[in-house]
Amino acid sequence: MFKHYTIQKMVRLVWYYFWGHILGFLFYKREYYYGQWFKGHFGGIAAPGWRWICIDALGKRFNPDVPWPCSPHIVVGNYKNIHFHPDDINNFQGVGNHYQTWSDGHIYIGYGSWIASNVSIITTNHSLENPDEHVASKNVVLGEHCWIGANSVILPGVELGPHTVVGAGSVVTKRFPEGYCVIAGNPARIIKTILKEKTEAMPSKNEPERKDDQKS
Repeated sequence: MFKHYTIQKMVRLVWYYFWGHILGFLFYKREYYYGQWFKGHFGGIAAPGWRWICIDALGKRFNPDVPWPCSPHIVVGNYKNIHFHPDDINNFQGVGNHYQTWSDGHIYIGYGSWIASNVSIITTNHSLENPDEHVASKNVVLGEHCWIGANSVILPGVELGPHTVVGAGSVVTKRFPEGYCVIAGNPARIIKTILKEKTEAMPSKNEPERKDDQKS
């Protein structure tokens, strides 16, 4: 089971584990670096989360104010308006993602959801009449156990119910609050339904309280 853990790899993992604890204490809120991605073999030494901390904290931090480790290859807007469970911190370790939360727009990521590379989640847009201005923000809500395929765009005001799968390259322009479906295309539409009975064993967590948004 542990044959692929060479001495060289173990030394590297111990280094990440040691410095990950120190840098985590210095730069991040404790609640974000003690979830499932910081547990595992050898008492958590082999967990990937410690490496994520080192990459973010020791490198040139592109999102310096964010209180959880982020890949330097993604953009996070107002982190205070992004809500997720610490077990889902993996969604901030990719490439090309854009979590745009300007002004009053909030993004809610349901427990167990997965967001692929180059996905943009947007809470506000430019005014059609004056591109120098932005229109009012609208919240974006992803239900539990959603899967957002690569290169997709989620536009302001979208709500995806639980177990919604978004096909790669899709542009989601409207709400699918019932969930349990596969949507794809530009604009995205339902192309397949998912049987709720097959998802009942999936773990669930309480969703964070949502901010009122009269536009969403």
